[in-house]
Order: sequence, then C-alpha cells, then structure tokens
Amino acid sequence: MKSLFLCFTIALIASPAFAQQPSFTKGSAKVIDAGLFDCGSNDRVSAVGTITSEDGKVWTVPAETNFKTATKAADLYNECAGITPDNLSDVDLSAVPVLDAGGSEEFIAYIFGDNYFELHVNGKLLAVDAIPFTPFNSSIVRFKADRPVTIAMKLVDWEENLGLGSEKGRGSAFHPGDGGLVMHIKDAAGKTVALTDNSWRAQTFYIGPLKDRSCLKLDGQTRDSAACDVSGSNDGAAYSGVHWSVPSGWTMPGFDDANWPMATTYTNETVGVCNKPSYTNFTSVFDTPGADAQFIWSTNLILDNLVLVRKTIY
Repeated sequence: MKSLFLCFTIALIASPAFAQQPSFTKGSAKVIDAGLFDCGSNDRVSAVGTITSEDGKVWTVPAETNFKTATKAADLYNECAGITPDNLSDVDLSAVPVLDAGGSEEFIAYIFGDNYFELHVNGKLLAVDAIPFTPFNSSIVRFKADRPVTIAMKLVDWEENLGLGSEKGRGSAFHPGDGGLVMHIKDAAGKTVALTDNSWRAQTFYIGPLKDRSCLKLDGQTRDSAACDVSGSNDGAAYSGVHWSVPSGWTMPGFDDANWPMATTYTNETVGVCNKPSYTNFTSVFDTPGADAQFIWSTNLILDNLVLVRKTIY
C-alpha cells in the first residue's frame, strides 16, 4: 500500500486546487464515548471513537460534533420525545422558538437528515439534530437573519463499526449505510426561499469502508469513490477509511467553496424514506408541488460519511 499512497501524494501535490492530502486509516477505532443518545431498544447506539491514521494524525469517527453542547433543533417528528404528528397541520409552529442568526427577517427550515446534521447560518451554529443516529426523526428550525443568508451544514452518516463506516444490516456484520439531507426553507409569509437541490456545494471529508484503496479517484477537490465496492461482509478487519481535515472558517459567508463539487441529488426511493413517517407524514413540505426539495449528498451516498454542504440565499 505504500506505493499506492505515494501515487496519491504525487497526483495531489500537482493539483493547485487541492488543499490537503488524504489520511488513511485501517481497522476499527477505539471507543471514547459509548453513546451520545439513548432512546431505548428502538435506537442504534450513537457511539464515538478515535483512530490514528498512517501519517500519525488522530481522527474522531464518525465525526467531531457539537451534539452535547449545542441547541437541539425543535422536533417535527421524534418518536423518542413522543412527538408523532400525522401531518404538518398538526404541528404548532408558533411554539417553535425563533433563533437569532443576527438579523431581522424570519425564516423557517424543515429538515430531514439521515442521520445527523448541524445547521450554521451566517457563520453561527444555530441548532443540531436531536437524534444522532436512529430512530429517524425530522426537525424544524425558525430563525432570524439578514440576506444574503449563508447556510452551512455538517452532515454525518453515523456508523456502528467505528472507523469502518459500516453497521450491521442486510445479513452482514459490516454493511455500509447511506446518508441524505432534504430541507425546505420558507420566509415568514410561507414563500419558498431555498430548497436542497444540485445548486448546493457538497464536499466529503470521511470515506469508508474501502476494501481496496485503488478504487478511490482523487483529482483536485474531487474525491470520487464511485468505483468502490459497497457490498457488505462479515469481516471488516482489513477495511480502510480515508479522512481530510475540515477547513477552518467553512461556515462563514466569506469562505471560498468555488472548488467544491456541486451536490448530487437522490430520489426518495434511493434514500429509502418511503416507510419513514418522519418524512412521509410531511410530504406537503418536503415534496411540495412546484417546490419539491430533493435529497442531496456528495457523489457517493453510501461510502461518504462526513459531508459539508453550503448554499447562499439572496
């Protein structure tokens, strides 16, 4: 694997658009937190771990988050909290607190994240997902800000097998999971001001599991794992992960994301939400006729586990 890593290094140094070389890890991470959240028997354990890469860096997996300290997004649907409305008309929007992002115009964001999100507005962390892993939930965030409004979100596809980007499922002990974000933002009058679609920027910062590192194609800011195997197995000991550091200032309006890839869109069927009431009970806002929010992620919904997305609303 040394020669392969050197090939990556040479190619990446030659590309002026690339800001950082990848760091590769192998095998499982060490658990440092047995679980951020407990919903009893219905949830998967949202554990956190650390793993040291071959270049000596220590990485938190699946991601460093603000879950323990940040404001939790208000619930649209949350089985753990006993909040399970049948549709949007059963939700008292006036009871949702208005968060201050520094401004006077009011907005409301309806969010379904698989699995976890952190929402920043104009550089300020406003709210994080109330459930890091499962059961699947959906959220509402009301906030005030002045335009242009820069939305920056950290998205995490959680994992049971820490450092290996996988979980138990579909008959395998190590099966890659998938992610996805859908969001519809309206103004105080109910007019759509932003939808998740392919006009967003999306960059991945943790990919795994990799059964064969040569499947990964890196060119400038393109981190393409499309050729990588996504099948499950019962032995992940030899699997690798690949990591990049999150750049400082990435939530700020002035951050230059011009070299990030555009977000990739996915259908409801591909993401697998057709049997999830936290989504299907609110198709009136997520699948609004004429204003249909699309699921977005990076180019690989399955293997890309930590993704940052950005969009500015004018």
